[in-house]
Amino acid sequence: FYHHWFNNDLYVPRLVRELGYEKDIVVHPSRNGMYYAGRHWRLTTPLDLLRFTALPFWDRIRLGLMVFRVRGVKDWKGIENLSVREWLEPIVGKNVYRVVWEPLIKSKFSVYAEDINAVWFWKKLVLRGSTRDSQGGEELAYFRGGFGRLADIMVNAIRAKGGEVTFGTPVTGLETKDDKITALETTDGPISAKQFLFTPAFPIVADIFEGKADPAYVAKLRRVKYLGNMCLVLRLKRSLSETYWLNVNDPGFPFVGVIEHTNFDPPENYKGSHIAFLSKYLPVEDPVWNYSEDEYADFALEHLKRMFPDLDRSWVIEYRMWRSSYAQPVTERGYSDYVPGRRTPFSNAFISTMAQVYPEDRGTNYAIREGLEVVEEMTGAAA
Repeated sequence: FYHHWFNNDLYVPRLVRELGYEKDIVVHPSRNGMYYAGRHWRLTTPLDLLRFTALPFWDRIRLGLMVFRVRGVKDWKGIENLSVREWLEPIVGKNVYRVVWEPLIKSKFSVYAEDINAVWFWKKLVLRGSTRDSQGGEELAYFRGGFGRLADIMVNAIRAKGGEVTFGTPVTGLETKDDKITALETTDGPISAKQFLFTPAFPIVADIFEGKADPAYVAKLRRVKYLGNMCLVLRLKRSLSETYWLNVNDPGFPFVGVIEHTNFDPPENYKGSHIAFLSKYLPVEDPVWNYSEDEYADFALEHLKRMFPDLDRSWVIEYRMWRSSYAQPVTERGYSDYVPGRRTPFSNAFISTMAQVYPEDRGTNYAIREGLEVVEEMTGAAA
């Protein structure tokens, strides 16, 4: 689900440099666009914005000036109790919000679209605004071979230093004594340690803690809501378009975006194939969540052909679908008041998850930052 890094990320390049693979970070210009009202619009530079005639001229000016209002926010706490709509409509107007931002918020947050606080959106805009080059275009970074390769490199580095990495072993509960965890209960037997760090989504941690931690604390872990994601990866014989990141603002389409990866990292790195991602956020209660891989591919390609009429099923070499039940934390109004911190009721156990990088949104860069900070906290607690 992670497609790129930003050129202003700090923690990712430091880690890659520490691992000795800095030469494998590549930076490319990004071509972004929007699909709206049955038409593809390029939206990479300020000039593209001026050509976006789906909005009246003065609305385009308001949209362009929005960045200055956004950068003027210095204390995000002041907008945390506003929804994105409540904060943004007075700045850009109802029409700009309806055409440009509302479809993206609805696609991203589904049934929770009106509940998302303004901080999430503000941070996104501030981050993206600082990745522009001198012409107003955006440059993004990628790791040669993909982020799965980087994960394998990290596993090998841990093992080389005597660490152990185990996969596919469910944690079923805890063994505790007084205010400490003494062992994890797993399907392969107990695992004892002096300290424990839990990194899954809060509902998974809540299931592990159930019956061992105070019920009020377990309920607090379950307070944070999540959306799932279904990501279909297509390997194609031909390119769909020249755009890398195509935001889908047409309400008749079920995807938040069409990401043609090989318009960013070239096809020659994929044996000449063209790689595209179709991303959909949804509650796991949605009937679409239960589609098989083939059913979902049929569903997706039917909509994709409406967007790209020349697309033919014969273009598809193969496809794969990935799901994550807890892909996107839902940051509602007042999120900082109720999101659990790193400390737990157990003096030797900590939690560090993607839901805690707030006010930033999920991303490998912030996951690394969070990891560094929680390790420092754990080291201090053990002293």
